[in-house]
Amino acid sequence: MTISKRSFCLSAAAGALLLVAGNVSAPAQTRNVTFVQPSPSAINSFPIYVAMGEGFFKDEGIEMRVESVNGSGAVIQALASGQAQFGRPGPGPVLNARARGVDVVFLYNMMVKSSFGIVVKEGESFKSPTDLKGKVIGVGTADGAEVSFARGVLSALGMEEKRDYTFLTVGDGGMATAAFTRGDISAYAASTADAAILSHRGIKLRDITPIEFVTFFGNGFAVMQQTIDKDPKLVEGFGRAVVRAQEFAVDPANREKVLAHLKAGMPQESEDKAFANALFEQVLAKTMRVDESKGWGYQNPKDWEAWHVSLVETGSLKQPIPDLEKAYTNAFVEVWNK
Repeated sequence: MTISKRSFCLSAAAGALLLVAGNVSAPAQTRNVTFVQPSPSAINSFPIYVAMGEGFFKDEGIEMRVESVNGSGAVIQALASGQAQFGRPGPGPVLNARARGVDVVFLYNMMVKSSFGIVVKEGESFKSPTDLKGKVIGVGTADGAEVSFARGVLSALGMEEKRDYTFLTVGDGGMATAAFTRGDISAYAASTADAAILSHRGIKLRDITPIEFVTFFGNGFAVMQQTIDKDPKLVEGFGRAVVRAQEFAVDPANREKVLAHLKAGMPQESEDKAFANALFEQVLAKTMRVDESKGWGYQNPKDWEAWHVSLVETGSLKQPIPDLEKAYTNAFVEVWNK
């Protein structure tokens, strides 16, 4: 299948690099690598753009190229077809892909806290998702991670799709704003960025997601098992650069540089600097470790089990996956965080 009206392929290239001073030597080759994200947002993939801007990928011998597609499903298609080496899908689509025999592996938990929520317009009477019975809930894409998240929340509250509520794919940004304004939807399954954009466009929102669902982590970095098996050094280098970028971005002293890198990656997203900074703050907060004794990228098996149970209960997975532990890996966390 084509990838959201855009096609791209991996090109191999090699180039000699000079040894750098100190105890660490530069890689002998530069690898052309493609990273694919489920939307054009640079802020949502900020470690990638910071690592590119600060030269952290180059230090690992990686020449990074970023491509944007429409949703997690398309991200996984790109990985499976070999058109990209790394991507940023959600956990729900990853488990669904594995159920179909796609050997995709969640490599690095970036959004360790839920990046999604069920939001309603401020001033509406809805206090809980259970108040949305008989209502239409907007989603950005038909198979995005936000759909799995919202369906899981509603199912846990005893609500069934089509019987108690309906999903309507309305897109994001301006399209979602229009859907709210026209009254097409009563609520929206929103990512952190979606909520910020809607608010910035004059739609004041209130999150009615129950607190117990915050641990349903969001999108992270994924790779095919074949890449892990055949090129573990590439995986090590990718993650090491991402960790350096995360730590760089956390430091308030680097904020101007971070915003500059994000603007270079997606200028339209940062036209309003104040909004870009506010959005980045929200996204950054979602990436902060729940347990600081664990390294950046660590994945809690209990959180994966919670996602798995939710997907099975809602019918997103027709049956449990027998090898859930193969859907994710913490094998590289220690070396990334040294």
